[in-house]
Amino acid sequence: MDIRVNDELIMKKPHPCGNNRFLVLRSGMDFKLRCKSCGREVMIPRKKAEHNIRQVLREGNS
Repeated sequence: MDIRVNDELIMKKPHPCGNNRFLVLRSGMDFKLRCKSCGREVMIPRKKAEHNIRQVLREGNS
């Protein structure tokens, strides 16, 4: 799956704050994501992240 920095991810499961949109800060073996609602940053393994992605919004194609 092609995930780049500054992509916005819509996930299947929401963050505890209730929002399911995240901004990609870093990609590699794990993803560093920032919640678009509360601003909390989380690191999750690539395999788990790719399994939970519903939609990818590119920066230029919102």
